Amino acid sequence: MGLIPWWVDRAVFFKQPYSDNMRQKAITLFVLLAATSALHSQNNVFSKWEGRTSAAQAKQPSWSVPLISPYPMLIQVFRADFTRQITPALTSTWNYGASRGLNLIPGFSSEFDFYYPPYIQHNTPKAKDGFGDVGFLYKYRILSANEKQGNYMLSAQATATITTGSYSNGSTDASVSPTLLGGKGFGKFDIISCLGGTLPTGDTNKLGRSIAWNNTAQYHLGKYLWPELEVNTTRFLGGKNGGKTQNFLSPGITFSKFKFHPDDEKSRLGFATGAGMQIATSQFHTYNHELVLTSRLIF
Repeated sequence: MGLIPWWVDRAVFFKQPYSDNMRQKAITLFVLLAATSALHSQNNVFSKWEGRTSAAQAKQPSWSVPLISPYPMLIQVFRADFTRQITPALTSTWNYGASRGLNLIPGFSSEFDFYYPPYIQHNTPKAKDGFGDVGFLYKYRILSANEKQGNYMLSAQATATITTGSYSNGSTDASVSPTLLGGKGFGKFDIISCLGGTLPTGDTNKLGRSIAWNNTAQYHLGKYLWPELEVNTTRFLGGKNGGKTQNFLSPGITFSKFKFHPDDEKSRLGFATGAGMQIATSQFHTYNHELVLTSRLIF
């Protein structure tokens, strides 16, 4: 026939001097296509996650998260707080992190938080600086309505801590803290109230238990300003402070939310910040006052 069989032609082709170079190009092209496909799949996962988060938050009020108190809303942020306490002995203690961290909304009207260990600086030779305990939180939103449909919320959560602290900067035992959280809005004004307890898993006679009741009043002023006043009350049951109650008034303000891409309505990326001061108002208090600074990356 005068024609070279196709299989002979291909065999000769792959034996030619430039065949290795062509094979490398083919492999490179395959890797690029695979990487592009993987990135596209990741983008789809992130897009679906963002869409699910936005849909979940659209069913609740868009109140600002308080500086100190727990909150009933579902939020998705990375949060880093910094506090400076002044004790009755007039020593100052800095807390870098303040038991905050990564907050995620995986769906199902739920929120999961991971609290990285804070670093505690005592500024006194009597105590060693070091890291505190790791914490976890699960929150379930029981019912909610946004500003147009009722402006209210009710949630329940449980926080757990693990003893990872160094040099007595954490607890000697793990603990569990169940909390009930709710709030009601009235136009630009809202009130948030939370009631919970801290239950150590051991050394109860030494550590004791406590009941915390936090109340926050907020007002949405302008586009970004959220002035607030918190009342933070803790009742100690057992332990060295058994039978005592401490109370703080905590005025503060948060600035939220500044979007990185304000022209994109679907973009969630932004940040918030704020500051406040806890002021002891009860005769018994473990510290006199506390400066609170917060920074939050919203996504």
